[in-house]
Amino acid sequence: MLIPLDMLQPGEKAEVVEVSGDAAWVCRLAEMGLREGCQLTVLQPGSPCLLKVADCRLCLRGGEATQILVTPVNA
Repeated sequence: MLIPLDMLQPGEKAEVVEVSGDAAWVCRLAEMGLREGCQLTVLQPGSPCLLKVADCRLCLRGGEATQILVTPVNA
């Protein structure tokens, strides 16, 4: 099931399937570890959205999480 990242609840894990948007933004996210195939955990949904990616925490503003499509992963 493919859903936007902003639909996940705190503690949910997912695998990134697609990151869309401005090429520079997509590249910057990839440099920080948020790219297709990576797994993440939602720490805080909403705006800002706080994520755990590998051993890092990332914060996304406003509607940025809607541009990231994920597949939920069962714990």
